[in-house]
Amino acid sequence: MVFLEDVETPCVVVDHERLLANIRLIQDKADANWLKLCPHVKTHKSLEIARLQMDVGAKGVTASKTDEALVFMAAGVPLITCAYPIISRTKLDRLFAGAREYGPELRLIADSAVGIDALAQAAARNEITPEVFLKIDVGLHRCGVRENDPALVRLARHIVDAPELEFAGLLSHAGQSYGAVDSEGVREIAREECAIMNRVRETLEKNGIEVLEVSVGSTPTVLAAEDFDGITEIRPGNYVFMDLASLRLGLIEKRQVALSVLSSVVSVNPDYFIIDAGSKTLSSDLGAHGAGQGKGFGLAFALQEDAEQREGMTVVKLSEEHGFLERAGHSLAVGDRLRIIPNHACAVVNLTDSLTILGPKGPPLIWPVAARGRVR
Repeated sequence: MVFLEDVETPCVVVDHERLLANIRLIQDKADANWLKLCPHVKTHKSLEIARLQMDVGAKGVTASKTDEALVFMAAGVPLITCAYPIISRTKLDRLFAGAREYGPELRLIADSAVGIDALAQAAARNEITPEVFLKIDVGLHRCGVRENDPALVRLARHIVDAPELEFAGLLSHAGQSYGAVDSEGVREIAREECAIMNRVRETLEKNGIEVLEVSVGSTPTVLAAEDFDGITEIRPGNYVFMDLASLRLGLIEKRQVALSVLSSVVSVNPDYFIIDAGSKTLSSDLGAHGAGQGKGFGLAFALQEDAEQREGMTVVKLSEEHGFLERAGHSLAVGDRLRIIPNHACAVVNLTDSLTILGPKGPPLIWPVAARGRVR
């Protein structure tokens, strides 16, 4: 902690030992259940962390947008899944050009005939044959085909019949798990996701369509799930850091949270402690998919405080450059430093240029957020 006294605030800090423990936790769960792990890099956007994940057994990574994927392609990641329905001609051409140059196995998703045709046409133009998952909606109601959609079999066959594409299988994201009340609620969502994906697989196979991969993702469901029957791959992302979402759901303990925001008290008034971390640092996100169940924008602890034994102070309001901590009987002075567990680590990382990595000894390391802002 002594080195943090010299670090300018606000900054995003990561406990290296906790980071490694979280990476190993999910890799061990994947290995124990004979699952391929392709973690989502939208959480950390860091080449260093992706290398740590692959060093212990991850087969590749999952990205959202084209330019995010290209950062990891250029770094030599051997398998890239773009879990986003990319329909833009220019984005697809850019993505396929990168795949030709760097040579990874490339997997994409689609949930419409328009999307499938866009992928097939881009593949033909670029003389590349990507694998394509059919995205299944398992309850988030964002993207994906629902299991009772009359177009389900037709869309899968559309991919199979496109000579420019290879049918990868089925892919889902149970993001509604972030809105659950507790760990049992998450566990039930995980069970239902698995059941839906198995029913869809059976439907396709009854219609003569072979399903080789069934890929699911979300940190809460992977943490809570007790059975992965019929699943071949998991794609959680947030697990490397953890945040208030998993903590509030009762899926983890505070000692597992690897990422926090280091902040300083810059003013004190009768109502609030004012800190130098506002919405441009903590984000105004209440949780993934806006599904946060708690109050406020983070939980703050004095730098020398044992967070395991304290409830923490709530960041109750934000302006762009200021955070408001409720005083609630606490005693802080101007200049005091705090570590804040944010609601949503993914959003926080995308707001910073670098991560300050805290090891067991020696000064902090600085790791760039290599794919920051790559949202196209």
